[in-house]
This record gives sequence, structure tokens and C-alpha cells, in this order.
Amino acid sequence: MNRKETEEVINKTFVSIFGKQSPFTIEEILNKFAFDVKLPKQVKDSVTGEITWSEMENAKKFIKQDTMEKYDKSKGWMISKRDIKSLDDIIDLWNRINFTTTERVYDSENVHQSDTIYNCSNIFRSTDCRKCKNTIFSDGCADSENLIACQRSGSSVNCLRVDDSGSCSNSYSVICSAKISNSYFIQDCNNLFECMFCSHISNRRFCIANMQFEETEYYEIKDVITDWILSKEN
Repeated sequence: MNRKETEEVINKTFVSIFGKQSPFTIEEILNKFAFDVKLPKQVKDSVTGEITWSEMENAKKFIKQDTMEKYDKSKGWMISKRDIKSLDDIIDLWNRINFTTTERVYDSENVHQSDTIYNCSNIFRSTDCRKCKNTIFSDGCADSENLIACQRSGSSVNCLRVDDSGSCSNSYSVICSAKISNSYFIQDCNNLFECMFCSHISNRRFCIANMQFEETEYYEIKDVITDWILSKEN
């Protein structure tokens, strides 16, 4: 995704979660919400000198996937047989031909600054995602749409900072939970709707810090919490 497309996905996701468009730039989203997500790092293609992106940042030499494929078609990666007198000779030859492939994208479209992406579309700065759409700053997600700064989660839609969870929607900051919708700050819970700051409970609605609230007073408090989350001062 280009910058405009990424901003559009961010705003759409924020409206679904918070009822408001994002007040943050893409860079602020990265720093505020994706600060602990494993993301591809910027490296340099050792063959072309181009900027590229890899989840294996500690490798010594890199090559973009399309550069590797073009070289394979034009020259091929096989080399002529040479005399080998020692293990050092083998290692030296290996080092000459061994590049870490970057921006590995398979059966996907509109993918930018990402590595190891499978059967996805509209992906920005993410890694190890499968069957995802409109995904930004995320790692290890699958079968999901409109995710921002999520990790190891699946079957979710319109989520921000959802980790190790599944079947979540319109929610922010969910950890190790399932079937969570329209909620903030949830950990180790199941089947919650419109709850905030809850842990280790199931099958509840309109709870805050594991306490039951009336619907009207719940939404009054949620408005305050939403403004706090979206404040640039936090």
C-alpha cells in the first residue's frame, strides 16, 4: 500500500473501533502502537544497492526476491566447478553466492515494506501474515482484515494491538482472548461485548474492571476512555 492507502485503512479501522478518525500520522501510529511488534527492518540489496525490507536484519548480505528471480533467469545461480582444497574454500564460495532473500511475497498484491507475506492484499510494513487484507505494522496474523499493530492473531477484523487472540472485532488492546468485540484493554477473556479493563471473565456485556455497569453509564465512561486513548499527550 502507498501512504494514502495506508492512511485510509488506519482511519477506517479507527472509526470502527473508536468512532473517530485517527489523529495520528503513520509514524506516530508506529511509535505509539507498534513499538513492540516485530517488523521488517530496512536493509540494502547487496546486488543493486536498493533499499529493501527484511525480517532477518542480522544477515550479512541481502537480495530482493525479484532481483534474485531476474538473476536466475538471466544468468542462473549455478557456477562452474572449481578445485576445493579445504573447508575454507567451500565457505568462501558459499559466501559469494549466499544472499538472504528479502520482501518475500507470495500470491499477494499491493504489499509494501513487508517480508514473508502469503495470499494477502494491501499490506504495509508487516511480516509472516497469511490470508490478510488491509494490514499494517503486524506480525504473525491470519484470516483477518483491517489490523494495525497486531501479533499472532487470527480471524479478526478492525483491531488495534490485538495479541495472541482470535475472533475479535472493533477492539483495542486485547491479549490472549477470543470472541471479543467493541472492547478496550482485555486480557484472558472470552465472549465479551462492550467491556473495558477486564481480565479472566467470559460471557459479559458492559463491564469495566470486572464490574457490571448499566449500559448508559458504561458508554459515558467509554467516551472518556476513548478521548484518553486518542490523546497525543499520552
